[in-house]
Amino acid sequence: QVQLVESGGGLVQPGGSLGLSCAASGSILSIGTMAWHRQAPGKERELVARIDSGGSPNYADSVKGRFTISRDNVQNTVYLQMNSLKPGDTAVYYCHAWGLGTNYRPLEVWGQGTLVTVSS
Repeated sequence: QVQLVESGGGLVQPGGSLGLSCAASGSILSIGTMAWHRQAPGKERELVARIDSGGSPNYADSVKGRFTISRDNVQNTVYLQMNSLKPGDTAVYYCHAWGLGTNYRPLEVWGQGTLVTVSS
């Protein structure tokens, strides 16, 4: 069994910064691409950023220049540093990872979600 445990959500004022982290644990042989998605109230879940095992990132246009995704391959952890936050960034943020389990089967795992609220 593989789990993703997120941390770091909370309330922040517009223009502020917040960092999220997500650690994978369990029967993992390797972790490939890791990503952050978000879902705002009444909206569909959308991809925010992803990073491959080599560290190459991709970002949604809405967060480019403000958010930074990074990872620690030793700790199987992915981070999302969010700067210049806007009320429109308010959402539940979900961690998502693909990899290979110790049973040599592909795995795809979602975190439980962490709420980020941007409000004055």
